Amino acid sequence: MGFFVYTLPLQGTWVFNEETQLKKMFVSNLPIDASEDSIRKLFSEFGTVRSIQIATDIFTRKCRGFGFVEMEGHEARAAVTGLDGKSYNGKSLRVRFEDPRAKRGGRSGGRKRH
Repeated sequence: MGFFVYTLPLQGTWVFNEETQLKKMFVSNLPIDASEDSIRKLFSEFGTVRSIQIATDIFTRKCRGFGFVEMEGHEARAAVTGLDGKSYNGKSLRVRFEDPRAKRGGRSGGRKRH
């Protein structure tokens, strides 16, 4: 585990490590009636929820079945362990750490160009 020390003038010294960094989780298979409040309540048993983004339909404003939740590192790991596969309103949740887009592969499929 790496530690980072930031010294700010007149404000003291802050020490951060991997445990205090925020982690973004991808949550899928959410029910259509899921709301920010219901997701916050679900995840808050594992720690403080820093942010929630739920994908909603542009016309109906109902949940499209997935979203993102951000928590501190150790709390996020506990939430992934505790909620992945758990039944929520009749659906089995999938909770994973978000994969940064830079690590994803390029376009796949389609016609290859020479």
